[in-house]
Amino acid sequence: MTGQAAETAAGAHTAARRPFWRRELSVGWLAFFMNVPSMAVLFGVLAYPIYYAGYLSLHQVGLAQMRRGVFPFYGLQNYANLFEDPLFWLALKNTMLFTVFVVTVEVAAAVAIGLLLMQTSVWTSRVTRFLMLLPYAVPPIANGLIWSFIYNFKFGFLNRVLLTLGVVSEPINWSGHADTALIAVAIPYIWRTLPFAVLLVYAALQGINRDLYEAAAVDGASAWRRFWHITLPMLRPIIVVILILRTSFAFAVFEEILAITQGGPGDATWVAAWYGYKVSFAPPFNIGMGAASAYVLALIVGLFAIAYVKLFYRRMA
Repeated sequence: MTGQAAETAAGAHTAARRPFWRRELSVGWLAFFMNVPSMAVLFGVLAYPIYYAGYLSLHQVGLAQMRRGVFPFYGLQNYANLFEDPLFWLALKNTMLFTVFVVTVEVAAAVAIGLLLMQTSVWTSRVTRFLMLLPYAVPPIANGLIWSFIYNFKFGFLNRVLLTLGVVSEPINWSGHADTALIAVAIPYIWRTLPFAVLLVYAALQGINRDLYEAAAVDGASAWRRFWHITLPMLRPIIVVILILRTSFAFAVFEEILAITQGGPGDATWVAAWYGYKVSFAPPFNIGMGAASAYVLALIVGLFAIAYVKLFYRRMA
C-alpha cells in the first residue's frame, strides 16, 4: 500500500470512529439540510393551506358547523352544488372573458413597449423605463379606488375629458353599466400589471444577439421580417412565462372588483374569485363550497398552463 493510500485509509478510519454529529456531511446531505428551512416555510405557507382547503371542500362547513366545531363529511356534494349553481357558470364565463382580454392586451402591449424601450437613440427611453415601473408599485386596492374616481359618473376625470373634447354628449356610467363594467375593471388591472410583463420582455430583448439583426439587414430583410423571424422566436420562452403568470393572476382578480364594482351592476362583474369570496364570507357562509370553487379555479389555471407550454414549445421544437 502506497503512502497516499495509507493516509486515505487512515483518514477514513478516523472519520468512521467520530460521532455522526462531528463527521463531514456529504454533498447530498448538506444540500438536504440547507433546504430544510425553505421546505418548512413552503409547507407552512403553501402546502398546508392547500391541503386544508381541500379538506374543507369535502366537508360541510357553514356557520352552524363552525359554531359547533364539527365539520361533517360531505364528499363531493360541494362540487355538485357548485356545478348546479348558474351564478358559478356566469362567474366562470366572466372570468374567461376578462382573462382572454387582459392577457391578449398585456402580451401585445408588452412586446410593443419593450421594442420601443430598446430604441436607445430616443432620448425619452430612460425616462420611460422609470415611469413604466410606477403603476406596478401601486397597491391593488389603491389602484381600484383611483380608477373608481376616474370613472365617477358626475365628477370623473374621464367623462370630463370626453365631454370637453366633444367625444360624448353626456356622461357615461362606465363602471355602473352592464355593457362596460367588465372592461372598466380590466383597464385598471392592465394598467397596474403591464409593467411586469414589459420588464420581462425588455430583459429578454437585451439577451438577443445584435449580430443576427445586422446579418438579416445585410440580406435585405425588412423590419417586419426581422421581427417575425428573429425577435418573436427568441421571445417565445418568455412569452410562455408571461402567459402562465398573467393567466393565473387574471383568473384570481379580486381587488379591482372589490374597489370598483363589487360584482355589479347586478352580476355583470362576478368573477370566480369574487364568487368564492361571496359564497364563503357572506350569508349563508358556505366555506366548503367556496373552497371547492377555489380548487376548480386552480385546476382550470393548471390546464391553461399545460396548454401554453405544449402549444408554444411544440412550435419551437
